This record gives sequence, C-alpha cells and structure tokens, in this order.
Amino acid sequence: MQVVPLSEGAFTVDKTKLFVPFDPAKDDLQARPFGSLLVEVQPFAIVTREDVLVLDGGLGFERQGMLQLHQNLQNAGILPDQVTKVLVSHLHKDHSGGLGREERPGGPRVLSFPQARYYIQQKELTFAFDKGFPSYLTEELECLRDAPQVELLDGNGVIDGYIRYELTGAHCPYHQAFWIVEGGETFFFGGDVAPQWQQMKNRFLAKYDFDGKKSMELRKAWWEKGRKEHWTFLFYHDILNPVVRPDA
Repeated sequence: MQVVPLSEGAFTVDKTKLFVPFDPAKDDLQARPFGSLLVEVQPFAIVTREDVLVLDGGLGFERQGMLQLHQNLQNAGILPDQVTKVLVSHLHKDHSGGLGREERPGGPRVLSFPQARYYIQQKELTFAFDKGFPSYLTEELECLRDAPQVELLDGNGVIDGYIRYELTGAHCPYHQAFWIVEGGETFFFGGDVAPQWQQMKNRFLAKYDFDGKKSMELRKAWWEKGRKEHWTFLFYHDILNPVVRPDA
C-alpha cells in the first residue's frame, strides 16, 4: 500500500474554534490567543490493490479556484475521479469541509468525489445536524444527506473484507476509527481520538474531547497493540510526524 499525506497547512485554533493559518517560519504561537493549539490539517490518500482511499476531508479551502484537497491529490499523481472510497472519522468542520464543494460560486454543493462511496456513521450525521455550529457546518454537510454514494454505518464492521471500522466515540459521541489491512500491512487512522504522535506516548487528557478519559485509554491501547503488530499510524493533526511506524 502507498500512503500520501495531503497537508493543508498548519493552523492555530482556540476556544472560538476558528482555524487561523500559521507559518512556523515566521509566526509566534505566543502571539496567538491564550490556549491556542497548533495543529496540522492533513487528510490522507491510501492506494491499495483495489481502491484509492481518502481519509477525511480537510477544511474545504480553495486555492485559485480549485479545492485544495483536489490539488493535493493531483500533486501526488491522483485524479479526484480515481478516488473510490472516502472514509470519514467524524464530521467536525476541519475533517469534512472538503467532502463536498460548490460547482459554481454560490451554487449548491455536490460531493467532491462523485465516483467514490463515502462511509460515515449514521448517528454522527444526525448528531452533526442536531449540534450544528461552531463544531459542525451543516450547510456544508447537506450534500451528504440522501446522496446515493453515501453509505451510513451503524456501529462496527468491515468494508470489502479489508477495511475495519470501529465506533469509538471519545472525541465526539459517534467518532469512528479505521484499520486498512492488506498484504501483511496495517494502516491505522484514529482521527481525532489519536491526532498526534506525542499524545500516543503520553497520558494526555484533552479538554476538547467528549470523553477525554476514554480517548486517553484508547490511545494507550492502540499504541501498545500497534507497536506489537507493526501498524503504521496516520496522524491527522501532527505537524512533524504524519506517518509513524513504531518499532516493537
């Protein structure tokens, strides 16, 4: 399998839940509002024998009239129409903005990957519309409702025999994690329950989690199991270490 990080850049986010671009070469974290977190926003592409997978959808920003997620894929030699599956950990705005796009400015949003099937927890989609702003931008999620390409999941399961998904909750009530297993390799994507490498190695209780204690315990269990079984970890919010293959 081939994994491609699709970085949209570094950002700070504070209690307003606004994502403000951050240039590590010239910006000062101390100059940002107190409590600001420095994060990368980084979907992934995985090319398997059967599929081209995209994991989460980024912020949905455009550059020069093109969805940044599409541009990042093309930079890696992958056309958006080649994507066959989109795996969605949860629908917070920094993970779902690029799942859809406007075909024309001010027009209705359509799915960004029309040839792909999208895999989303059904209760997460319902919760997103119930909860709404500022964590969820429901106007960006409308294109997911009733779209025939969207497969709504219920709990745990397996997709096409090699992609396992597990309803974890923890970060938000209906968050899910994914394991992609092929040819003796396991790629693990824990979304925002396991967003950064350092959090896996330290007992870190995050105030922004729905259930911080459960997140902390899941990270510990995943890290220990992954080290023994030689998983490759994918970290959506890690500035320096998006892909980590720990030694046993």
